[in-house]
Amino acid sequence: MDFEATEYTLQSLVTGKLFKDTGWLLDAPDQEKPGLIRTIYKHKQMNPKDTSFGIYRFADWLPISRMLQGSSAPVTYKSSGLASHLGLKNLYITFSGYWPEKGVEMSTCSFKETEAYSVCGRMDSREKKVLVVASAGNTARAFAKVCSDNNIPLLLCVPEDNLDALWFAKPLNDCVKLIASQTGSDYFDAIHLSNLACQCEGFVAEGGAKNVARRDGMGTTMLSATTHIGEIPDYYFQAIGSGTGAIAAWEANIRLNADGRFGNKLMKLMVSQNHPFVPIMNAWNANSRDMLPFDDETARKEVEIIDAKVLSNRKPPYPPVGGLFDALTETKGEVLSATNEEASQAAELFLKLEGNDIHPASAVAVATLIQAVNDGKIEPEAIVMLNITGGGEERIKSGKTLHYLVPLEILRINPSLAEVQSALNRIFVK
Repeated sequence: MDFEATEYTLQSLVTGKLFKDTGWLLDAPDQEKPGLIRTIYKHKQMNPKDTSFGIYRFADWLPISRMLQGSSAPVTYKSSGLASHLGLKNLYITFSGYWPEKGVEMSTCSFKETEAYSVCGRMDSREKKVLVVASAGNTARAFAKVCSDNNIPLLLCVPEDNLDALWFAKPLNDCVKLIASQTGSDYFDAIHLSNLACQCEGFVAEGGAKNVARRDGMGTTMLSATTHIGEIPDYYFQAIGSGTGAIAAWEANIRLNADGRFGNKLMKLMVSQNHPFVPIMNAWNANSRDMLPFDDETARKEVEIIDAKVLSNRKPPYPPVGGLFDALTETKGEVLSATNEEASQAAELFLKLEGNDIHPASAVAVATLIQAVNDGKIEPEAIVMLNITGGGEERIKSGKTLHYLVPLEILRINPSLAEVQSALNRIFVK
């Protein structure tokens, strides 16, 4: 596709200073206090392109220099089945996954594709370094697909216990490599592994929440909902691990307010975790900007219990300036939780009333929406956005022979830098 790079500058949320994106910037220069940076786009009003552009229909507000092939944008529709069941007159579902009848065909079945196509679209096509991504599953699957299809060198770091999430409809390009942290580890261990890999020559960190392209890519869920509805929602429901998607929705909300065509309000963030792994809820309920103490052994035990493994981030971008604490504070948000049983029942209800299967994380969001309605927190006339972050997996897998990505190295928990360097030397033979 013919495309001119999106024009934008970056802003430090600590100092307010503007600066140019000189490449793969993840932090503001000369900034001592922890804080995120944010994109300030030339186009104050966002005009979506037609659906043939996939995720890039929202290119006005994506920090990209190129468009990659194969993307699909989130789709928003007004619910009838679940809405009627809950007594909500304006429930809108933003779906990211596989649902061809609705016009969304994310083949990895996760909204993590919105991140991957934006992040990789930000990368210079001449970049020779290997992109490093840590993941509990869905993010790895999304980046693997995008990098494989577009021949972008990628190193994935994933816990060994989550490898069943790395399924694909076709074999991957050899440019995608995988290392794993051994059984008993969790997402935090995969992040530690990726941090060590990025200390080795020839590798570059994707950056997680610090990467403006990741957040703005995820913010397309909010752009989908608002442009479809015609106004900014009153409530936003999503299950979170890191909370990056909620931060992204809040930032998109701020841009939409400045756009001027969709109202001027901050929707209330209603984010949720899978009980008993609820570190963000614990910190928020304690009115603490800092995450509360959480020892490794307890964390790993709780991660073993939860069905929504992708929600198992122990060190989310909660404390920094512009992070989740600030997003929840400004929007007067709440952090909710649902058990495995509640989420499972919610998934069955969604399938029955809406007609598609959804991921465990999405089911947590549905379960907490049900709770909020039952607790009288949502007015029947309120405009509610339910962000279904993954679904359609059972449909896309049906009748297909799946291909699984196999780790080339499995490293012990807390390996040394020398061990990681040695493993990478074996994998990336010069």
